[in-house]
Amino acid sequence: MTLIRKESRALQSGPAEWFTGEVSIEPLNNPPEPSRVSCASVTFGTGWHQCQGEERVEIHAGDVIWCPPDHRHWHGATNRSAMTHIAIQESLNGSPVTWMEHVSDEQYLDTAGAK
Repeated sequence: MTLIRKESRALQSGPAEWFTGEVSIEPLNNPPEPSRVSCASVTFGTGWHQCQGEERVEIHAGDVIWCPPDHRHWHGATNRSAMTHIAIQESLNGSPVTWMEHVSDEQYLDTAGAK
């Protein structure tokens, strides 16, 4: 068993090439190989989630989202509140995620895409 105390997990700033705005990442679990699964708490702020070609939806504490592999999407805080989510990811070919282009301010604030 490995116990990782909270005080030993340093918060990291979300890299600008991955995120827009202020984001903090708290690593929760990053076991050694052969494990391919990692877990982190990511803080943006109530949130929004949108899959490509679908309407943007508001997400709240306790909601769960599962995105199938190769499903383009974005998520983050709304323009008026903070959001924290737990990201559980499996690394394939050395990477847990394929980062795409940033969401533009126009896409982010698009009320026509809200549901």
